[in-house]
Amino acid sequence: MEKENVPQHDGNLSKKNLKELVYATDENGNYTTALSTGWEPKAIALSNAIDDIKERAEEAKLKVQIGELSPICYYMELNKMDLTILAGYVDMWKWRVKRHFKPTVFAELNDKTLQKYADAFDISIAELKNFKTD
Repeated sequence: MEKENVPQHDGNLSKKNLKELVYATDENGNYTTALSTGWEPKAIALSNAIDDIKERAEEAKLKVQIGELSPICYYMELNKMDLTILAGYVDMWKWRVKRHFKPTVFAELNDKTLQKYADAFDISIAELKNFKTD
């Protein structure tokens, strides 16, 4: 894309007076950088992704409330993580983290393991154990 054609969409970035650094070509065809306030297709895609994350977090919250899942799954979704990312943060195998999604298994976790999850989610062990549905 040529530097003078870099999109300048009136989206979230422009509303907060922010700009994104992008690569473009100058008048000689050389790569250079330019500032953009974004472009509509990217803003729509990002908005859809955020809506999807919120929906998954709400679904996980309901499942925690009815006893199908442990709070670990909810906080994972709330923090925009997936199983692989969370397993990396807590330094455990994915199958082990997935096992901790079971409320009965979660109830038996020791404080050392719970602290790993609490640190990953930037909450206290008490908040993790005493899941609130507000």
